[in-house]
Amino acid sequence: MDEKNFTRVKEFILLGFTADLWLQRVLFVIFLTIYVISLSGNITLISLIGADSQLHTPMYFFIGNLSFLDLWYSSVYAPQILMTCAAEDKSISFAGCLAQFFFSAGLAYSECYLLAAMAYDRYTAISNPLLYFQAMSSRLCTGLVAVSYFGGFLNSTLITSETFTLSFCGNNVIDDYFCDLPPLVKLACDVKESYQAVLYFILASNVITPTVLILASYLFIAAAISKMRSTQGRLKAISTCGSHLTAVTLYYGSILFVYSRPSTSYALERDKVVSVFYTVVIPMLNPLIYSLRNKDVKDALKKMLARATFS
Repeated sequence: MDEKNFTRVKEFILLGFTADLWLQRVLFVIFLTIYVISLSGNITLISLIGADSQLHTPMYFFIGNLSFLDLWYSSVYAPQILMTCAAEDKSISFAGCLAQFFFSAGLAYSECYLLAAMAYDRYTAISNPLLYFQAMSSRLCTGLVAVSYFGGFLNSTLITSETFTLSFCGNNVIDDYFCDLPPLVKLACDVKESYQAVLYFILASNVITPTVLILASYLFIAAAISKMRSTQGRLKAISTCGSHLTAVTLYYGSILFVYSRPSTSYALERDKVVSVFYTVVIPMLNPLIYSLRNKDVKDALKKMLARATFS
C-alpha cells in the first residue's frame, strides 16, 4: 500500500440529504422512527424464533439470521444518517469511513448469499416435503449461514482494500449520507481498469450469482407446484414463497439499480434516494413481511403477549 494515498485525505465530509435546517430536523425524526421500528421488529422476530419451539425449523432458522443481519445492517447506516441530520460537524475520519464501508459491504453481501440459501430451502420444502427435515439438517443450515457470512466478508475485504488504496486527490466531500462505493469512486483520481475489473467481479460474485441461483430455485419450485394436483396445496406452496419473493425483489431490485451500471452513469442525487431504501427501509420492512404474512409467527407473538399479560 502506498502511504501517500492515506495522507492526502485524512477525513471526509458527508453532505447528507440537504442543507436546509428545518428539513434536516424533519428527516431526523423520520429516520429515528424508522430505526426504532427496525430494531424493535428484528429483535422481536429473533426473540420469537428463539423462544417458540414451533419455530425451530430450517425456514425460521434462516429468517432469524436474516433479522440478525438486518439488525446490524441498519445500525451501520442509521446512526450516521441521524448524525448528518443533527450535527453541524459532518466529518468522518478516514479510518471511520473505511470501517463503515467494510461492515456495510460485508453485511450486504452476506444478505445476498443468505437470500439465495433461503430460496434453496423453499425449493427443498416444496419439491420433497416428506424428506425436508432430513435434507435440511441443522448441520447443512448452519453451514449455509456460515458460508454466507464468510463469502460476504471475504468479498468485503477485497473491495475495501482495493477502494481505500485509491488516491483521493484533495477533494474530500462525499455527496451522500455514508461512505458508499459510487461517491468514493467519484472522488478518486486514479481509477484504473484493474479496479473496474474488481468491481465487475464483486458484482458478479455477490449479486448476479445469487440472483441466478434464486431464479433457478424458483424455476424448479414453479415446476414442482405445477405438478401438484391439490389447489389448496398449490396455494400453500405459493404462500410459503411469497414473503421470500417480496424480500428478494425489494432488496435485489434496489441494489442492482445502484451498482449494476457503469461508474460514468452514476447520478448521486438519484442513487442517494434509492440507497435509503435498501439501507434503512428494507431492514424495517423484512420483519413485517415475514410476520404479517405468516400465521406461525403471528401465533407465536400472540402467545408471547398472552404470557406477558398474564405475568
